[in-house]
Amino acid sequence: MDIQITATKSEGAERRLQVAVPPARVAEARSKATNRVAKQVRVAGFRPGKAPTAMVRKQYAQVIDQEAVEALLREAFEAVLAKENLELVTQPHAHDVKFGEDDGLSFELHCEVRPEIKLERVSGFRVMRPKDVVTDEQVQEQLDKMREQRGTWTPVEGKPNEGDLVTVLLATADEDGTIPEGREYRLVMGAGQAIPAIEELVMTLAQGETIEQPVKWPEDFPDEAQRGKTKSVRATLTEVKRKSLPALDDAFAREMGDFESLEAFTKVVHGDMAESAVREADSAARTQLLDEVVAANPFDLPPSWVKQMVQAYAEAYKIPQEQMAQFGDEVRGMAERQVRRDLILDTLAGREKLAATEGDVDDKVAEMAGKRGMEPGQLYASLQKAGRLRELERSITEERVFTWLLGQNSVEQA
Repeated sequence: MDIQITATKSEGAERRLQVAVPPARVAEARSKATNRVAKQVRVAGFRPGKAPTAMVRKQYAQVIDQEAVEALLREAFEAVLAKENLELVTQPHAHDVKFGEDDGLSFELHCEVRPEIKLERVSGFRVMRPKDVVTDEQVQEQLDKMREQRGTWTPVEGKPNEGDLVTVLLATADEDGTIPEGREYRLVMGAGQAIPAIEELVMTLAQGETIEQPVKWPEDFPDEAQRGKTKSVRATLTEVKRKSLPALDDAFAREMGDFESLEAFTKVVHGDMAESAVREADSAARTQLLDEVVAANPFDLPPSWVKQMVQAYAEAYKIPQEQMAQFGDEVRGMAERQVRRDLILDTLAGREKLAATEGDVDDKVAEMAGKRGMEPGQLYASLQKAGRLRELERSITEERVFTWLLGQNSVEQA
């Protein structure tokens, strides 16, 4: 196709090309479009396809021009892509289309292309791996959390203490000073579920008592309009419950699973925490190293890829459409980092021949099946049905890339 192509933007992940199609080619396209339209339409006094070309062109000029432009744009797109050797990541778009009888066809083609990622520096970095030691104190804290989760609330008499669960009727004065009927709230004292001044008020009450007094809203209250205001508050305490925690003994261990003693249960908790600490330390070192690689190897990103990542985040967090603009601004930086991370991992996997194969996936499925006491074929079918085989392949590849990267750099224990 005899066209003229002039690059107006040729760097980064975006390309803009000014494209001009000569008048002779436009006339040819318009003639073909006229013939196609003439076979499809009816003109009074003529059999289908027998109406004079000039009459068809006059009556259906808009339809003919639209068909001609669409055909020329398709041909021009293909010609530009072949001539410029562009590796597109999205469908190109034509802007400022000009189409005339004598002037031919011209437009600006906007494209997004896969960025060139050279990764000239991936070694020589020094990263610190956090400690992965689990102390007895940390294990005890975890056991205490488990006890807390299995605690039971029991009604008690008297005034509430910090940590107690209270049922209270609260009412705040309107702008005219009128205090309406109270609403029932259940609050854990000291948990920050009410402003401190109201908690202090409630903790002065015995069950069945009511108090009414001015309360000042804190200066850092989320609702700016209420900050620092003093309003009358009426509070009636109706119930107080205190949490009773189970004893940390062999009986507790048996309740938590198939454990003969507290000692056996504690060993399992310690082991789980140790494995988690190792994973977290490895992840922190990998993240730090990848951040170093990203910073040392800048490249432009296709805007559409960042937009797709933002959309994926929005779907994961179920963001309403009306909040999308604000959400996009807030997470765009995170989305860009994730896209860069993925591109670098993909580039290294390809360059160093680290990508997982079908055989690698089969071996991993067999390993997983063995740990679960399943047949490999059964697990494979389950993962395939859930659409998770690609995820598994990706995880194997990333593990290999990180192992390779860590071998090229210095990792020290913090």
